[in-house]
Amino acid sequence: MTEILYNGRCPICSAEIAHYRARAAASGADLSFTDLNTAPLDDWGISADQATRRLHARHKGQILSGFQAFLLIWQALPRWRWLAKLVALPGLRHAVGLVYDKLAAPLLYRLHLRREAKRA
Repeated sequence: MTEILYNGRCPICSAEIAHYRARAAASGADLSFTDLNTAPLDDWGISADQATRRLHARHKGQILSGFQAFLLIWQALPRWRWLAKLVALPGLRHAVGLVYDKLAAPLLYRLHLRREAKRA
């Protein structure tokens, strides 16, 4: 079983995870999805702030985050395996990882902080 830790308060993250969850249910993929806002993060060995900064996955006792977590999801879903194979190629793997780490994840995190500030 691969467990995915995601930010359920992020509308973009929630929409994407809802899609993956539906695909996993339809295909019988061995994935589970946990909202970081209700999960005991001590079990993950990360703080709430670290958890909101990027997607995390627990697979075979190992915690992976960022692009590596997405790869686990895509590898588990039949209609997404082609993408996992493509972006796992040596040159693309590095480039896609950088785009996620330097652009997508920080942008989503800043949006999260704004939403949370409005809630306070």
